[in-house]
Amino acid sequence: MTLTGRRENETDQRLRLLVGLVVVLASCLAVAALWTVRRDLVHPSLDSATMILGLVLLISLGTFVKARIRIRSAVHLISWNETAIVVGAALAPTPWVLLCTGVGVALASLRLAPVKIAFGVSKNIIVAFGAGTTLAALHWTQSADIPRTIGVLGVAYLVATVLDEVLAIPVIALASGGRISQQFRSNLDLRLAGFAVRFIVAASSLILLRSDPRLLLAVPPLVLSLHLAYSTRIRTRTEQQAWQRLARTTDALNVVDLDKVLTTAVTQAAALFSADEVEIELRDGGRVVRGTADALGYDGSGEEASEVTGMVIPAALEGHDGSADVGVLRLRFRGPVELSEREQYTLRTFASALCTAVRNAQAYAELARVAEAHAHAATHDALTGLSNRRHLLEQGTEQLGNRHAEGVTALVLIDLNHFKEVNDTLGHSAGDQVLIQVAERLRAATRPEDLVARLGGDEFAVLLRVLPAPAVAAHRAETLLAALHEPFDLDGMRISVEASGGIAAAPASGGMPELLRRADVAMYQAKRAGQRIATYAPTRDTADLGRLTLGGELPRAVADHEFTVNFQPIVDLGSGEVTGAEALARWHHPTHGLIDPLRFLEAVERSGLLPAFAEAILDQALTAARSWRDAGFDLPVSVNVSPRSLLDARFPGAVLARLRAHDLPPDRLVLELTETLTLSQLDVVDRVLSRLRDAGVRLALDDFGTGYSSLSLLSRIPVHELKIDRSFVDAMATSTEAAAVIRSTLDLGRSLHLDVVAEGVENEPQRHALWELGCVAGQGHLFARPLPAGALLAALRRGSGGRPGLLARPLHDAGAVIRLPGRRPGGPRNRAAGTPNLPA
Repeated sequence: MTLTGRRENETDQRLRLLVGLVVVLASCLAVAALWTVRRDLVHPSLDSATMILGLVLLISLGTFVKARIRIRSAVHLISWNETAIVVGAALAPTPWVLLCTGVGVALASLRLAPVKIAFGVSKNIIVAFGAGTTLAALHWTQSADIPRTIGVLGVAYLVATVLDEVLAIPVIALASGGRISQQFRSNLDLRLAGFAVRFIVAASSLILLRSDPRLLLAVPPLVLSLHLAYSTRIRTRTEQQAWQRLARTTDALNVVDLDKVLTTAVTQAAALFSADEVEIELRDGGRVVRGTADALGYDGSGEEASEVTGMVIPAALEGHDGSADVGVLRLRFRGPVELSEREQYTLRTFASALCTAVRNAQAYAELARVAEAHAHAATHDALTGLSNRRHLLEQGTEQLGNRHAEGVTALVLIDLNHFKEVNDTLGHSAGDQVLIQVAERLRAATRPEDLVARLGGDEFAVLLRVLPAPAVAAHRAETLLAALHEPFDLDGMRISVEASGGIAAAPASGGMPELLRRADVAMYQAKRAGQRIATYAPTRDTADLGRLTLGGELPRAVADHEFTVNFQPIVDLGSGEVTGAEALARWHHPTHGLIDPLRFLEAVERSGLLPAFAEAILDQALTAARSWRDAGFDLPVSVNVSPRSLLDARFPGAVLARLRAHDLPPDRLVLELTETLTLSQLDVVDRVLSRLRDAGVRLALDDFGTGYSSLSLLSRIPVHELKIDRSFVDAMATSTEAAAVIRSTLDLGRSLHLDVVAEGVENEPQRHALWELGCVAGQGHLFARPLPAGALLAALRRGSGGRPGLLARPLHDAGAVIRLPGRRPGGPRNRAAGTPNLPA
């Protein structure tokens, strides 16, 4: 049951209770009156019969002559019956007046509903009892003292009128759904005027009757004239109030909020047309709004709305010319109702005004929606729905500007390390899917008060607000990056895209731009250090600013061939013999001099210049290897390869073409792969590496042991060589864990028949320790710093101890019998097959 239905049931119950109490009280009075006049009823005299007939006719006439007022589906009548009752009470005993009142009112109300007849008869019996009792209490007699006659009659008439109002107003208020106080104030001036007029008629009738009974013939015309005048006054007042309410209602509809328009229309129309319920159904969207003069009872879809019962009067919501039909207005009445001509015109006028108001509100709502969409588009990323850079700056500026904000504000900048490979390999559509999934994971990993933004490309930012302490930002950032650690499901294929993050707490000055810059610096600090995340360190800020400056000079550097290659030899730890060399890129900047690759390699990868840069480095490395070969030192050269290059299907062809151009066997080239290769599971990477390996190019896994997936990568990538990271070599003397990692790597290499090279050999104790653990090859400053190709060739020619090709003295004298730790045919010593065959 709807709210409106429950209210109607509650109202009907209270109405029946009130009417029942009135009927019970009047029944008791009628029974008492019958008991009092029981003897006269058995043997009535002629005078009594005449009196009874006269009273019945008088009260019937007073009840029949009435003014009609419709309130909702109920028609309420304002009659002259209290005048007839007071006159009858002044002329006859009170019991007879009660009985004649009941009969007279019943005869005049035969066409009404039974409940209305019962209430009307009962109410007037109680009024008659009040008037008669008052006259008896004041010792009423028809004396010659006219002032006293008028005074006593006035008191009785006042009692009768008050009783009539007290009994009728609550019933009318309940039936119409209004408040009793409001109903009492309604048309109070007209009711007071009617009271005065009817009292004058009653007093005049009694005075004329006392002086000359024949003068009573003038009373009916007088009553009729006064009644017509009173009815006209009521009708005029009612119409005037209706037009005023219509004007106020149409003014109230002049709002741009559709919800307010519909609420106002429903509640005001219910009062304007005195309807039990009003319903509005809109064509656009099928929305239905229903309610009473007090409040809405239903607002929702027309399919879910319950059916309207009772009599319904519809009105189309259209313009005066019949255009722009936006819906329908329905007035519901619980009983039969016929609208007057004035009410029908008012309904059409109201429906037209409501049509205009609905159209205006709908147009405004559409404009507001478009404006909101434009505002949202201006501050949000179209692909992911996250905030964009503009919105981040605005919200961050507002947050930092609020000095009373609780807690600490921090910014986490997140960059996807290998996102470009997804676009290059699988297309931009796949890249978009990855970005959408990243956005969803970041949303899920943040709190409601945090702001997640996409700054462009594969760069995201999270504004952390109301942190209890700056250190908490690092914990939150770890949670964010951990959410991106799991592989992404992309059309049935699972790929991994690791991320780097930078954290910066709100600065004391500089605002949001400075906070964003610091987070960016921290992010590149993390990338350079090989970490997942880093917190902004002011002491390292200068280097990062320099890197950002150098990034803009990369195109010129590639075009002007400012990138060169130095070579660090790889040495047999036992004999000191050079078995290969690693190519290390350098940037000879015209202003800043020699720049380390850690400061520019990331920028090269992000700039789109990677293919040209890689080709230049590879060409220089192969040129050096060719020159060494021609000089009698057939050394393989190792070149670091960016993971992004391995996702370029054209990369193997370019490598093999450069080998042919320099007339070098493929096994003279070693491509070093880093453990940051998080997309190694992609088919294109397998094809690239398999093609290179099948062609004879050797593969090495650089910095082994420092990544998250060393073993999984090793099982997937067909490498020939492992390179132990320098951090383990540095710590091996003091850390048992570092020594254990080196020992495990060497055991793994022997098991898989892989060469193992230790990086960062700085002194003889490290050389001896590695040799004793079974490592047979290494590189580091103990043997040589990175040298230009010509300088390394000169060092090879000079040799060590007069022996060309050696850069260190052997660990053992010539002719000594030693146990070679883990040596086997095809090891690092055999990589330099063309090197002069020198004794150990």
